[in-house]
Amino acid sequence: MGEIEQRVTDVRLSLTPAERRVADAVLQQPERVAFGTVAELARDAHAGGATVLRLAAKLGYDGFSALQEAVQDELAQRLRPAAERIRAPRRGDVVGRVMERELQNVQRTLDGAERTVFTRAVTALSARGKRVYVLSGDASSGLAHHVALELSMLRDEVHLVQGNEVGVLRQIAAADAGDTCLAIDLRRYDRWVVTTATKLRARGVRMVALTDSALSPLADMADATFWVSADSEGPFDSHVGTLALLNALVAGVADRLRRSATDRLDRLEDEWQTHAALVEP
Repeated sequence: MGEIEQRVTDVRLSLTPAERRVADAVLQQPERVAFGTVAELARDAHAGGATVLRLAAKLGYDGFSALQEAVQDELAQRLRPAAERIRAPRRGDVVGRVMERELQNVQRTLDGAERTVFTRAVTALSARGKRVYVLSGDASSGLAHHVALELSMLRDEVHLVQGNEVGVLRQIAAADAGDTCLAIDLRRYDRWVVTTATKLRARGVRMVALTDSALSPLADMADATFWVSADSEGPFDSHVGTLALLNALVAGVADRLRRSATDRLDRLEDEWQTHAALVEP
């Protein structure tokens, strides 16, 4: 998370709806902010020029020009659409560049995981007799499948929510207060994920969100929110930091459910051995 995004995160609860629209424009369209004007940013955000200046002040900048300079400084590190990133010139040693970037993603993501929030999330994901729903945007669907599989080997009632609208509604029909939803989505956010999470939240389902922005629609409805770093050397977002955080959550659930999870894994192992389901090297 860059400095500007961190500042937005720190003040997001105090922002008015108009200020949130301006902040969203700053985070989503940094190029327009870096080389635009107050009037252009205000127009993009459907707000007034005074709102732009108020947001800059709330973020701790001495006017729009200071905010603009900060955006320019961060621009090289900001997430951009794949169609733009693929055009950027690159220096040699792809493997070295990727290693450096992914180590940063993992460190930033895990360093940013507040321990009290992490404990709250693990407690929710470990609740006995309650369901866990896992839903994800299309780009991170593989991660959702992976974490749902691992959680299902540790506890009962883990449901990977996917499919068309009819299927999704059928899968969440039994959701009730005290259940937990693990939602994973990075910008640009999949509308069906936000809609489904909103439905679950309205039923009293606890929300654990893995997302990349303080202005993500998942952030406001979550009981536990984690910000993931998704910077990439290639044209597509990196999911390495997200995977590292999911691994930490699964490890936390395994620790909390150690006795029952151990019995469950022993039974699974017996079944695999009995039916020779796995080929040993």
